[in-house]
Amino acid sequence: MTARHGGDTAIAEIRRHGVETMFTLSGGHVFPLYDGAVGEEPAGGRAGGTVPGTAADPRVLDVRHEQTAVFAAEATARLTRRPGLAVLTAGPGVTNGVSGITTAHFNGSPVVVLGGRAPLGRWGQGALQELDQPPLLAPVTKMAETAGGPDTLAADVARAFATAAAPHRGPVFLDVHMDHLFGPAGPARPGEIPDPPERPADPERLARVAALLKAARRPVLVLGSDVWMDGAETAARAFAEELRLPVVANGQARGVLPAGHELLVTRARGAAFRDADLVVVAGAPLDFRLGYGSFGGGTAKVVHLADAPSQLAPHVRLAGSAAGDLSLLFADLAAACAKAGVSPSAYAHWAEGLRDATHAAIAGDVDLLASGADPIHPLRIYGELSKVLDDDAVVIGDGGDFVSYAGRYVEPRRPGCWLDPGPYGCLGTGLGYAIAARLARPSAQVVLLLGDGAAGLSLMDADSLVRHGLPVVMIVGNNGSWGLEKHPMRMLYGYDVAAELQPRCRYDEVVKALGGAGELVARPDEIGPALRRAFDSGVPYLVNVVTDPDVAYPRQTTGV
Repeated sequence: MTARHGGDTAIAEIRRHGVETMFTLSGGHVFPLYDGAVGEEPAGGRAGGTVPGTAADPRVLDVRHEQTAVFAAEATARLTRRPGLAVLTAGPGVTNGVSGITTAHFNGSPVVVLGGRAPLGRWGQGALQELDQPPLLAPVTKMAETAGGPDTLAADVARAFATAAAPHRGPVFLDVHMDHLFGPAGPARPGEIPDPPERPADPERLARVAALLKAARRPVLVLGSDVWMDGAETAARAFAEELRLPVVANGQARGVLPAGHELLVTRARGAAFRDADLVVVAGAPLDFRLGYGSFGGGTAKVVHLADAPSQLAPHVRLAGSAAGDLSLLFADLAAACAKAGVSPSAYAHWAEGLRDATHAAIAGDVDLLASGADPIHPLRIYGELSKVLDDDAVVIGDGGDFVSYAGRYVEPRRPGCWLDPGPYGCLGTGLGYAIAARLARPSAQVVLLLGDGAAGLSLMDADSLVRHGLPVVMIVGNNGSWGLEKHPMRMLYGYDVAAELQPRCRYDEVVKALGGAGELVARPDEIGPALRRAFDSGVPYLVNVVTDPDVAYPRQTTGV
C-alpha cells in the first residue's frame, strides 16, 4: 500500500517488527496510526470498536484507561518475549500511562509507547495538550525522544523497537508531532531487521563461579524473570539438574522447575537463605525481595548472573558475577563446572534437607487449603483453584494481602505462566495483563486474582474484555479492606485509618452490568462450584469471594 501520511510510515515499520496488537485509548493526536493499521474502511463499516487486524496489520484494541493499554502492552512483552506496543494520545493520555511505563522499567519489559504530541507548527502557542513529554519519561525508559520528522519517522520507530528489545530490555517512549503524523509520508526504511549480536559471558568469570560451586556445600540457585525473558528456561533447568542444585524461583521463572520437582525448594526459601553458604542469583535484581543480597546472616557468598552488565548489583560485595546471554551462560557455566570437577554429590545431604523442609511446609498447609472456616479463610480459595487449573494456565496476581498467598501457594507447572506487578508494586495491572494473556495464549485458561482494593483501580476494563470477546476468570478476595496496610498499621499504632472498604461490595454485579457474568460466594463449599461455572462460561466472569477480614498474610520482617 502506498504511504499516505506519517501514520502509514510508522505502521509499516511496526508491521516489520511483527506487532500483532496495538493497545490504545482513542485520541485525535494519533488518528493516523489507527488509519495506518486499519487501511481502507470495509463496506458496511466496522462494529463494536474492534479492528481485528490481518496477518500484516496490528489489531487495534481500545481500552477504558491508558494505564490499561500500557499494562496490556507490557504483559504482551512478558508473555511473548517480543516488544509490546501501546499508542497514547498527547498530554493526559501519556501521563495516564506513566505508571505502566514505570512498571515495565522495573520489570525489564520491552515495550514501545508511541505518544501523540501537539503540532510542531503551533509549538509554544498553547495548542491543546501541549506538553514536552520525553523529559517526564526519561528516568523510567531506555529512550525517550520526539521523532525528528517525516523523513526520519521510520528510522525512529525502528530504533525504538531495537532499543526496547536489546538486553537489558525495557520500555521506550517516542512521541510524534501531530502535523508530522497527519502530514505527507516520509520514506520507508528498507532492509531486513538484523539478528541481535551474540552476548557470551567472560570465561574467566565463569571459571571463578565454578570454583565457588566446587568449594560450596550448601549452595542455592535463585532464578528470576530475566531467565524467562532471555529464553534461558531450558538451559537453566538443565544446569540445575546436572549439578543437583536446590532452586528458588521468582517472578516469571516460576515454572522453570515445575511444581513438585525434587529440586524446587521455593517453599523452604527461608531455611535455604538462612543456612546457605553460597547463593547464585540468576536473572533477578538483588532487591528487597531477596534481602538486598544478604543471605546466611551476611555470611553466605553471593554470585550474580545477569543478562547485561548494567544489571549486576552495585551494592553487594559479590564473590563472583557474569553477564551475557543467559542460555549460553548456563551452558558455559556447566562446562566450566565439569572442568573444575564440581561434584553434585557434595550437595546431596543439603538438598535432601531442603526437600524435606519443602514437603513439611506443603503438608502443613493441607488443613488451611481445605478450611471450612466461616468467614472464609483466603487459603481455601487457593485450595479449590488448584483443583481446576490446567498445566498451561496463565495466573495473574493484582493485589496485596490476597495475592501474597498466590505468590506462595500457586506453583506454575510451566515457565512464563505467572504475572504480577513486579518490584514496583503498582496495583491496577490486572485487567491489562488479563487482556494481553487472553490474546497471547488463546487456548489457555486465564485467571486474574484481584484484591478488592486492586479491583477498584481497573475493574471498569472488564468492559474491554466484554467488547473484544476475551473470556477471563476473575477471582476477588473480598475482605472489605486494604489488608496489606490495615494489619501492619494496627500492629504499629494499635488502630488503622484509611484502610476500610465497603464490606461485601458487589464487584460481580459491576462485571454483570458491563455485559459479563459473576456471582457472590460467602460459604467455603460454594467456591469450587463457582470456579467451575466461571471456567465453563466462556465469558468474562467474576467470582466475588467474601473472606475473613481478620486473617492477614503471615509476613516475615527480615526482608528475605
